[in-house]
Amino acid sequence: MRNPITPLGGTEMEILREVWALGRATAREVHDRIDREVAYTTVTTVMKNLADKGYLAFERDGATFVYTAARPADEVRGSLLSTIVEKVFGGSARTLIQTLARHESLTPDEQAEVERLLYQLGGETDD
Repeated sequence: MRNPITPLGGTEMEILREVWALGRATAREVHDRIDREVAYTTVTTVMKNLADKGYLAFERDGATFVYTAARPADEVRGSLLSTIVEKVFGGSARTLIQTLARHESLTPDEQAEVERLLYQLGGETDD
């Protein structure tokens, strides 16, 4: 049986990002913002599943369901990243940062921003 690294798949994250961006959204609004071919019924099913998992909340507006985020973006991203750090990097944030620095094309501005953030954290990293 497959053991996913995170509890959310790619389409779920894509839809969550759109709801976070919009604040309040119907499945139609989210579907219209997705830049790839995906069935409207898939969007509605994924949004219902995200609500069942506690990531989205909804209310009815006549026959339409209007969704909002039940958990803030920073909280979800932090939780997912913690899971990835634990499962993929053996709990080492340092290894994650080193891997990102080696395998991502960071602009000089992005490198400076990372250095600034690390400095603000007092240079603390987990091993």
